[in-house]
Amino acid sequence: MPPASKSDDPKHRGAWLTIGSFDGVHNGHQKIIRMLVERSQKQNSPSVALTFFPHPIKVLRGFKDPFYLTTPIEKDRYISQLGVTSLLTMQFSQAISQLSAYEFMQILYDRLHFSCLLIGYDFHLGKNREGDSNRLTEIGKELGYCVEAIDPIKSGEEPVSSSRIRKSLLEGNLDEANQLCNRWYELNGEIVHGDGRGRHIGIPTANISTWSEKLVPKPGIYATWSKIEGRFFPGVVNIGMRPTFYDQPTEQTIEVHLFDFDQDIYGKDMRLFFIHRIRDEEKFNSAEALMKQIRDDIKESKEVLANAPAEKNIPA
Repeated sequence: MPPASKSDDPKHRGAWLTIGSFDGVHNGHQKIIRMLVERSQKQNSPSVALTFFPHPIKVLRGFKDPFYLTTPIEKDRYISQLGVTSLLTMQFSQAISQLSAYEFMQILYDRLHFSCLLIGYDFHLGKNREGDSNRLTEIGKELGYCVEAIDPIKSGEEPVSSSRIRKSLLEGNLDEANQLCNRWYELNGEIVHGDGRGRHIGIPTANISTWSEKLVPKPGIYATWSKIEGRFFPGVVNIGMRPTFYDQPTEQTIEVHLFDFDQDIYGKDMRLFFIHRIRDEEKFNSAEALMKQIRDDIKESKEVLANAPAEKNIPA
């Protein structure tokens, strides 16, 4: 059950450590990781973030639907931006889930020899989730490391959480999701060919093929920024089934119209940042009616993007 690093690597000795799935790397996660870096720097020690993939819930509950708020690459990027010395990813499995909290922490301590464990207020690990902050503190006293639990960050009356962000995205509450994430929600993928219908009606679009396990926001129209080969482009996105043209659609698409853009970008990677949700997807009586609405959507998107930065990085 080793982390993804060499066993007993001396660069981790005396480190401050945090453990978590960190899906979404939201405001609450950011608070923990910032405090981890701050505490470690004060003691001139390294900081280590240990995360899991697959997500334990996916393994233990067998979720099949798109679930993740961040791909592994996105999660690594966001956490690294916060300044940790090392980011380790452990492959989570049924075998790991059967370890007691003591067994897990003993193996981890033998490999990393960390000095303090920093965790969220509701953190649990070990079989039957028995390793809460009290139990981990007991284990720490025996093995020789300290434990500190961090109070939650709240938005409104409720703590910020990954499950709350998933709910917001699925309900179309993009503004709340972005606020809880402390950045724009994003999708990444390859630009692929669609059916060419957008170009045929004078509004060319690029279709994005994303990771099948990444959570896609509720179908609808969104103002977005796209990043291709280091450059940002404003646009509008349609997520949905295109009911105006297909009576029995079989596959949801993500179609991006980039403003004043005419380049061959097929096969390239795109980062798609969701800034504002404009409306639900609708079925129109004709292509002309749809085009009129799309022109209105473009106008609104341009107004939104004029006042929104292209990339809202996580504050360091």
